[in-house]
Amino acid sequence: MKELKIEANAAKNTHKVVADLLCEEKNCRTVLDIPCGSGAFSGMLSGSGITVYSADCENLFEIKEGHFDIADMNKTFPYRAGQFDAVVSIDGIEHIENPFNFIRECARVLRPGGVCVISTPNISSFRSRARWLCTGFHNKNKTPLDETAPNPLHHINMISFPELRYILHSNGFRISKIAANRIKAVSWLYCLLIPFSYLITLAVFYREEKQAAQRKCNRRILKQLFSLPVLFGETTIIKAVRK
Repeated sequence: MKELKIEANAAKNTHKVVADLLCEEKNCRTVLDIPCGSGAFSGMLSGSGITVYSADCENLFEIKEGHFDIADMNKTFPYRAGQFDAVVSIDGIEHIENPFNFIRECARVLRPGGVCVISTPNISSFRSRARWLCTGFHNKNKTPLDETAPNPLHHINMISFPELRYILHSNGFRISKIAANRIKAVSWLYCLLIPFSYLITLAVFYREEKQAAQRKCNRRILKQLFSLPVLFGETTIIKAVRK
């Protein structure tokens, strides 16, 4: 890929991992990048043969030849149904008021079999859970937000892995891959807690859920929750396929 250099407003390696997930899709010709910011990820795809549509709630776009549109992630996108092979949302869903509506719009503008790739700060990691236990605030959202000056950069809707899975699976998607941008060395300090957490979570899932079908589903969720990207990753990156 010919890469147009624009500073990425995302955690280290996030754009590379997202691009790699897209490259796995053989029939990915049209991509919606929302929120695109100044166009760092759109620039990465420049020269790849992919047609990129970039959208955000304000115009900070720096790519002169790009397709840019103003779009509010909380509202209806200005695109037709089935227009895209992929929708990419890098560190955007935690900024919006209505993630359910956003995912429904992603499903609407994707063709059947298209993919949605979403990254968001990983609050299901043990490192973030420890911060929550001690302070009541998650990693990447360490202090209270300024209530007197709300703005689109605020992390108003931090989403755990089970919550994001529920939103996706209840709105026409199925998760096909879970990844992370990186695992910081400090995250491995929590390894000793994993066996205890696994056994407790397994016991709670079994005791609280009586339906056989949901118990089977819970076993899959448990496996995903205790995968390395979710346990230790800094940013969760999920690829989901539209049914």
